[in-house]
Amino acid sequence: MRPVVSDSIAYWSQQQASVDGVLGGFGLGTLPMVETTGSRLFLLNLYPELCTVPSAIKPLESSPPDRPYRALDVGAGIGRVTSDVLLHLVDHVLLLEPVAPLIQQALANARDWPALVTKQKSVTFVQGILQAFNPSRPLHPLPDVADSTIKLLDRIGSPDEHLSDIDSGFDVIWCQWCLGYLDDPDLVSFLQRSKNALRDIEKGKSLIIVKENCCSDSEDGSAKTVFDEDDSSFTRSDMAWKSAFKKAGLRLIKEQVQEGLQEGLYPVKMYALK
Repeated sequence: MRPVVSDSIAYWSQQQASVDGVLGGFGLGTLPMVETTGSRLFLLNLYPELCTVPSAIKPLESSPPDRPYRALDVGAGIGRVTSDVLLHLVDHVLLLEPVAPLIQQALANARDWPALVTKQKSVTFVQGILQAFNPSRPLHPLPDVADSTIKLLDRIGSPDEHLSDIDSGFDVIWCQWCLGYLDDPDLVSFLQRSKNALRDIEKGKSLIIVKENCCSDSEDGSAKTVFDEDDSSFTRSDMAWKSAFKKAGLRLIKEQVQEGLQEGLYPVKMYALK
């Protein structure tokens, strides 16, 4: 068995376009706040210069970023990660989501996102599938990929971020709860394309963040995947993720388990790659 794009999109098109819907019924308790706080802290430890107040993460003498930071949020759903994590830390986000009801809800929500209303920040909304998406040229789908339409829907926020900058790469590429919808060859290919879209890669200051569920490795410690027929997705073990990162030519620089989630859920891990 392997993920089928049309099956995954059909599944998510039938789910409620809300925080509770995208979190599988766990959106009304503490999970959203705990999870997004973990993401923000993970990113701040990697980019202390993005911290807005002096702290243990950002000493008083730290210099602010010398240019606007750009992030890509793939498989972004209704924009929960963009609004609750990325826009608090970076200046501009490109949000990619294939499921029409979810990205339309993200667009509707975005006009009330405080970071867009009160600060010079922007979000660009693009609809398309990961299999056809090239982060280096976001509006130009890969050839020879079925259902490869990439649509620019809107840009909301700062007028200082122009479409002419859309091919300029990213400081952070955030992949959360979406890479399970790629089979192994598509996963490795997407990670390689993402690596090529990182800005300032020679300085080591641009990163890919993967935050995903992890099943247990096989009893002998080898990689393992579990297929979910409901939404046509893989859950990979820690070794399966690390095998894919290695095949894509990426180096793991930090990993961390998300703490504070409810019992009975898969463990969630965050990986920082460059």
